[in-house]
Amino acid sequence: MRAERSLSGCSGLALCGLLAFLLGMSVHPTQAGCAERESPNCCSGRNNECFEYTKRKTVCYCDTYCQKTGDCCEDYKRVCQISAAIDCVVGSWGGWSPCSSLCGEGSTERSRQVLTPPRNGGTPCPDLKQRRGCLGHTLQCSSAKEVAKILPDSFKRNFKDPWRRPHMLMKEEKPSYCVYMRVRQASVVCKQRLWSAQLVLERSVCVECQSDAMATDNRCSGDGLEGIKTFWTTASAPGCHGSWVRESSREKCRCPPYSVLFV
Repeated sequence: MRAERSLSGCSGLALCGLLAFLLGMSVHPTQAGCAERESPNCCSGRNNECFEYTKRKTVCYCDTYCQKTGDCCEDYKRVCQISAAIDCVVGSWGGWSPCSSLCGEGSTERSRQVLTPPRNGGTPCPDLKQRRGCLGHTLQCSSAKEVAKILPDSFKRNFKDPWRRPHMLMKEEKPSYCVYMRVRQASVVCKQRLWSAQLVLERSVCVECQSDAMATDNRCSGDGLEGIKTFWTTASAPGCHGSWVRESSREKCRCPPYSVLFV
């Protein structure tokens, strides 16, 4: 309870009576609650300075906290426009979102909206979002399961062979594209070769897909999915293998020297 004022500090019946009389004279006879307060009539929270006097010259309060302590002025509800408490009302749950992972473990979530916000101390709103685990499986999962075979870029064949047969010249040369991979794992054997020694943990590697290595869908096998861990192995260094994550790709691109190629 809020501390109440008292005249316990006076001594003697006559003195207490005199002090009570003087205190009553200091109160204007028209003061009778929150409506008589200077602006603002009402205060939010707990404010012990937000008080007035009733018609009986007793102290009453016009702050929100008075609803808990039970010492509100008689006209508090009318002046401060306090109505009955309104509980929060929410709508029904929406549908679950697609799995965050195209292939493998991920998460999905759903949400709902607030129809009526709580007021005047009503019940607060419950959770508006829910999340649960999921296992992504799309048509692209097969691409994530492919194991990339790679070689050093010294295997590039950029020269034109003047002795090519006419049917060989008819083959369309498709533009290369680059895939940037972040290495997540590499076997110890990779350190035995100079070119494969660059395949170390957390290193970004540019892997080029040239026309000769492309399948009918104009892509190289094992070029991975962005943000999904895939696996690789070297075609010229037995035992050298590991995993990486595709970070980005560029069309019509050539990787810089000392990079690797898809086979």
